Amino acid sequence: MAKGVISIRGARVHNLRNVDVDLPKNKLIVITGVSGSGKSSLAFDTLYAEGQRRYVESLSSYTRQFVNLQAKPDVDSIEGLSPAISVSQKTAGKNPRSTVSTVTEIHDYLRLMFARVGVPYSPTTNRPIVKFTASRMVKEIANLPPGARVYLLAPIAQDKQTEYVKEISNIRKQGYVRISIDGVVYDINEIPKLEHNKRYDISVVVDRLVITGERSNRISSSVENALAVGHGVLCVKIVTLPGDYTDGEYVEGQVLVFSEHFLCPDSGFNVGAIEPKLFSFNIVNSACQYCMGLGRSRAVDVNMLVPNVELSIIEGAIDPIGPVKPACYSSYESTFVHKCCTEILAIAKKFGIDIAQPWHRLDLKSRNLLMFGNEEGDLNAAKVGNFKGIVGYLSDTGNVVAEKIAERYSVFRKCPHCAGFRLSPQALSVKIDGKHIGNVCAMTVSETIEWCEGLPARLTDFEKQICSKLLDEIIRRLTFLSNVGLGYLTLDRESRTLSGGESQRIKLASHVGSSLTGVLYVLDEPSIGLHQRDNALLIETLKNLRDLENTVVVIEHDEETMMHADHIVDVGPGAGVNGGQIVAQGSLEEILSNTDSITGRFLSGKMDIPISDCNKTFSKWIKIRGACKNNLKNVDVTIPIGGFTCVTGVSGSGKSSLIGDILYPYALHKVYGVTPPPTECAGILGLENIDKVIEIDQSPIGRTPASNPATYVGLFTHIRSWFAGLPLAKSRGYTMSRFSFNAKGGRCESCKGDMYMKIEMHFLPDMYVTCEECNGLRYNRETLEVLYKGKSIADVLDMTVDQALDFFSAIPLIREKLESLQSVGMGYIKIGQPSTTLSGGESQRIKMSKELSKRSTGNTLYILDEPTTGLHISDIQNLLQILHRLSDMGNTVVVIEHNLHVIKTADYIIDIGPEGGTHGGEVVGVGSPHELVKNYPNSITAKYLAPYLKSAKS
Repeated sequence: MAKGVISIRGARVHNLRNVDVDLPKNKLIVITGVSGSGKSSLAFDTLYAEGQRRYVESLSSYTRQFVNLQAKPDVDSIEGLSPAISVSQKTAGKNPRSTVSTVTEIHDYLRLMFARVGVPYSPTTNRPIVKFTASRMVKEIANLPPGARVYLLAPIAQDKQTEYVKEISNIRKQGYVRISIDGVVYDINEIPKLEHNKRYDISVVVDRLVITGERSNRISSSVENALAVGHGVLCVKIVTLPGDYTDGEYVEGQVLVFSEHFLCPDSGFNVGAIEPKLFSFNIVNSACQYCMGLGRSRAVDVNMLVPNVELSIIEGAIDPIGPVKPACYSSYESTFVHKCCTEILAIAKKFGIDIAQPWHRLDLKSRNLLMFGNEEGDLNAAKVGNFKGIVGYLSDTGNVVAEKIAERYSVFRKCPHCAGFRLSPQALSVKIDGKHIGNVCAMTVSETIEWCEGLPARLTDFEKQICSKLLDEIIRRLTFLSNVGLGYLTLDRESRTLSGGESQRIKLASHVGSSLTGVLYVLDEPSIGLHQRDNALLIETLKNLRDLENTVVVIEHDEETMMHADHIVDVGPGAGVNGGQIVAQGSLEEILSNTDSITGRFLSGKMDIPISDCNKTFSKWIKIRGACKNNLKNVDVTIPIGGFTCVTGVSGSGKSSLIGDILYPYALHKVYGVTPPPTECAGILGLENIDKVIEIDQSPIGRTPASNPATYVGLFTHIRSWFAGLPLAKSRGYTMSRFSFNAKGGRCESCKGDMYMKIEMHFLPDMYVTCEECNGLRYNRETLEVLYKGKSIADVLDMTVDQALDFFSAIPLIREKLESLQSVGMGYIKIGQPSTTLSGGESQRIKMSKELSKRSTGNTLYILDEPTTGLHISDIQNLLQILHRLSDMGNTVVVIEHNLHVIKTADYIIDIGPEGGTHGGEVVGVGSPHELVKNYPNSITAKYLAPYLKSAKS
């Protein structure tokens, strides 16, 4: 074996055909090829799997029981392998408490910084809260006007109910003879009887002093005693002032509050100890007590309560209550509904509300009265009598029936108590430079870098010395995020809302920051979701990772990344059974000169995706008005009906907010009447021309091996029906269910139709062996005896789409489904191939096939978010043919996309920007590709699109 290479011999994982390949170490290597050619099989299922397996095998057998073990890949040998780290597109789990700042550990450094240099402010007075030492308290008391008479008080109850008898008895035992109750001093043996349920301010009179102007042992001793009794809090009541006192700073009867804690003397607001744990929303005492640190809470949505405003209350306008009639109430299903109806009738009669009128004709005060129990429409405002309003009754957490009903009519909104910052008032009172930690986390990565870099100039020398290293580490981590194109993300963004590409780049930034060397990194399309403008930063990050003496293997289709690669491996030539071979490998120059490499032909310009000469004109438009979701700034935009529209813009500019959060749910509401329309939009016109709404993404078509292309597109139902109609099947009384491998009767009961038997090996990886009973055919012997053209149903499932199309050419229902799959370039996959083995691009094309096989009305709205993910340039060419075919049939296709090959073929472009986050959310330019380039020189997209328009061949 040559030194400095990773040598793979005889790789046969999935569709790989006994592949031999040498990968140079400490280089940036791009593995490319058409979708389904075997790239992931080589990079992840061979290289990474073996590297991970070797590491795990070095652990003890006890430890291995708790590790997710990788099976040994089907490969003869791999030599020169380094420890492997996978950076995949998987999102960072579903935990709502996981955010960008917690995943990157930036939040830990922020917590430490706020704990060390943060200053608490009173929410009432907005003044800094000061903590006193005992010696400073003595000094402050001694500096009071000489001759003043004062009481030193130790508070034991402040405006609260307590066991007064027990408390006072304890004070008496400590030798104190006077006590102050609500400002009146009593002899401890002459206290008036206190009401049990009433709130009192009770303090122990520790000492009575006349100020001499000097510090004395008596003052020091009394202060220490008062702090011990008052648990760190001391009050000084000025009883009288000397007759010649004229300064006016103090007045008789004034009470000065000193505390060893951060306690506001005016409001009694107590911050407690300022430690890093105070700023963690995962700790019960530090989190907001209303939303428990989630930043959002469930609230009843009035719009959902009244889905049809044309109905009257009598007719059932208020959906959870149903028809309200002044008849007997025995017919109502529950006591809760009975009670609500009774109250509604009483309130309507008292205030003259006509419950026979359609809901939308009732005036606002009447609607508020019925919903909230007051005319202001405020759930917390005073009610009219005992009537809480429908929203009030549904918000009653003590009523199980109400809670169950409320779930159907509730939405999650920003917590009104913590304003979505997740933390307690105490944590949010601590500020640096006028910002609490919630404000900092609400900023974007780019904004936080700017704030942190300017912070030292606004700190004292002492504060700078404390947090200089913390700031350096925070800025370092933020810069890594910015360098991989994530400057637009806010630090409080939930990890579960990130795309696969964003999650991967966050992990990538963390790995660059760790500065590991001698590691094999395997990445899956890190450029996903990145605008061309941000690609250079990502490539520089990959190079930095390589320059740390790491081997960086990247599955990628981005042309610019390939141009900067040290080594390229082109897998192909086709997909599935037609792939799994190394078509070409070497430097960029070697790939460009290789005539067998389709990648090389596209990179060299010998092949290109043409632009249509046909300039479409449109008469009907979808008009979005006043979109203001997330960072959108009251956007007005139009989309041509019957056209192919690309929504473009840099990452985080607001594309998904406009299409995914505004257009899609609004269209669902308009077309199907489901889900309430988004409130962050003034309205959308033109949807009356749409009769079907379909969103096609790259999520898996199934999550178990029992799901496959045939079951997803409905093909398997027709195949089972055909086999059930064969003479032998009829004579035996077999129905369609007999030919299902998910149901008892026809399937092999030994493996339950799974083909494989799972054998648990404890500290070794679980083994899957072919079922001995059915030899991996899924069905029992009797079922397999039913043949069509000499083939059993198991043989049919093992056919490719192309083979099955030839086999079933005479059966229209089956042929149409297969032709649809073939038309989207899926002729190579087996119709019974488990969906878990399909790539994202393959899953998306199968979904398209399913929609194409349906009868089209020509009035469908198709929405796709980055459909080119995982697709080679040649795959993109096939995808574009499908999308243009849909729009040519009169359907409206809206695509969120960064790929310039797709953008250049669009009928219409909507460019959002100009930047990401708060600096985006505006329409930068609209029109055809040529119009965008010509009319909008400030558009970043137009700048990168121009060369593609010049080089494209019609």
